Amino acid sequence: MASRSGFSSRIGFVAAAAGAAVGLGNIWRFPYETGENGGAVFLLIYLLCTVLIGFPVMLGEIAIGRSTSLNPYGAYKKIGGKRWALVGLFGVFCGVAILSFYNVVAGWAFGYFVQITFGGLLASDNFGGFFSSYIADFSDNMTYSLIFMVLTAFIVLRGVQSGIELASKILMPFLFILLFGLIIYALTLDNAMAGVNFYLLPDFSEVSFETVYSAMGQAFFSLSLGMGTLITYGSYLSKKENLVSAAGIVTAADVTVAFLAGLMIFPLVFSQNMEPTAGPGLVFVVLPAVFKSMGALGTVIGGTFFLLLSVAALTSTISLLEVPVAYVTDEHKVNRITTVIGLALLSFLVGVPSMLSQGGNEGLSEFITYGGETRAFMDMIEDLFLNVGLPLGGFLMSVFIATQWKTASLSAEIASGNSSYEGSMVQRFVNLMITFICPVVLGLIFVITVLQKFLGIQLPFL
Repeated sequence: MASRSGFSSRIGFVAAAAGAAVGLGNIWRFPYETGENGGAVFLLIYLLCTVLIGFPVMLGEIAIGRSTSLNPYGAYKKIGGKRWALVGLFGVFCGVAILSFYNVVAGWAFGYFVQITFGGLLASDNFGGFFSSYIADFSDNMTYSLIFMVLTAFIVLRGVQSGIELASKILMPFLFILLFGLIIYALTLDNAMAGVNFYLLPDFSEVSFETVYSAMGQAFFSLSLGMGTLITYGSYLSKKENLVSAAGIVTAADVTVAFLAGLMIFPLVFSQNMEPTAGPGLVFVVLPAVFKSMGALGTVIGGTFFLLLSVAALTSTISLLEVPVAYVTDEHKVNRITTVIGLALLSFLVGVPSMLSQGGNEGLSEFITYGGETRAFMDMIEDLFLNVGLPLGGFLMSVFIATQWKTASLSAEIASGNSSYEGSMVQRFVNLMITFICPVVLGLIFVITVLQKFLGIQLPFL
């Protein structure tokens, strides 16, 4: 069998893995979750959850991948046999499903960049109505989402080093440059400090179990854990690399982008005396109103913001496509060109019902009722594979390490490239979290989400 390609250096891995973690979850979802859950106190709990839960799970996924040099299905099968291989296959399936609707939202972001920069989006007097009409327009959605999928496929088609690694090395610094530029501008606005205070000065009276639950879910989602992305990327990593420092840098990069996104968005929102509790519409409804109030400069700032959002989305769609590509090329020996084109087309077609379910088609927009609410097709896919699938995947991965692979094997793999790991405080922390804490926490997130979203059972402490 031909040797498997891999990253050329740790920098390449870190850039690609950070790109996988950094995405719409950091710049779109994190700010609105923060706005809805008390601001600074949510930020603080999110940071703790990322370090205590996210980092050990990330390290475990990378170690499994590097140990086996295989895709998620092949990795679980090699260590745990055919039954555990189903966990890896579930991760691959989640990746395709998440990519199908994630690409739609990425298309919205790219479309907003085009419409603000070259169109008349900011001339609207009703941004809520504009957004509703925009996402219901199938032709525009299809065009922008197709462009995004083609660009994603082009990068993945070029392979690990010439495609994913090279693109990540370019896109991640570009993303940080855009972020810092927008932050500097935002902090110069009148009343910007009110947004900074909301974001950085915690009010502990806002703490509730719901806050903690939301922060844990956000931490797990933003790191792209539970669906095999980092198992796949870990499989391309050299045995000489220090996994602890690599995982630490990736976690830090992800948290930094989320933190900076909030530091950019809340000063913008408060500068116009707008509420930060707009939910998912914060980026697509509230911010365009902010950009409009800036006059001619708003076109530049608004266009730059949605370009930033598009870049963040692209780094994630690349990783989402690479997971099933690795599975097909490893397990079924199909050449990369055929695999990438086929899976990109499949993911795009699977995403068509999601495009139509935002007002374009009544049947798909009111597709199913569960938990006491009627939901669109896209909402169902998000609930099944992202809100439920990711914590379930992380829970099963933790159980797999604790009961099948064992922490001794995990430690031995991490120690390869890090001779000081065995016997260290980090080893004891990772073993404790993976064996006892992560399964309990992720299991609870899974159970609570199923009870709330699918059965309509609201627990008294939420």
